[in-house]
Amino acid sequence: MDKWLSQSHDPKGMELEQYEVLLRDLYNQMIRVAYSKVRNKSDAHDVVQEAWVRMLSKRETLREQNKLCAWAKTITANVAYNVNRYYGRSSDGWFEPQEPSSSLRTEAELMLEISELLGALDPRSRTMMLYKFYYGFKDQEIADAMNMPVGTVKARIHRSRERLKHWT
Repeated sequence: MDKWLSQSHDPKGMELEQYEVLLRDLYNQMIRVAYSKVRNKSDAHDVVQEAWVRMLSKRETLREQNKLCAWAKTITANVAYNVNRYYGRSSDGWFEPQEPSSSLRTEAELMLEISELLGALDPRSRTMMLYKFYYGFKDQEIADAMNMPVGTVKARIHRSRERLKHWT
């Protein structure tokens, strides 16, 4: 899979069926990330399509081939963010008023508060929370990336969420 984005459609050392399965799995993961951000099936498909275009046009920016999934999910999340911003929606897919009233916090204020809250977590917990809720990784993917049991990941994410709830 290390040459998946090359101009050749015959990746070395991999049967076509295996290659298709890997790409289909990547596509499905990207759909899940997109849908979690835009909350609309049609928009999620549009987001993934745009993400694929960006991935193909920027393929030389992928430095480590084993990070393909994370790279694809990040691009997908960024495209979804742009779609939400264009349509005046928040990242959870709900519409926001275009003109913020004085009682609503600005996006910059919210980002600062989120950054401060995440900064109060220990580095491992902060990383897990970002992987889970920003990049849309599954618990098993986080466990694999951080070399720990999936149960530990689930427990730490739960405890971190509870901590963040009490701090707000």
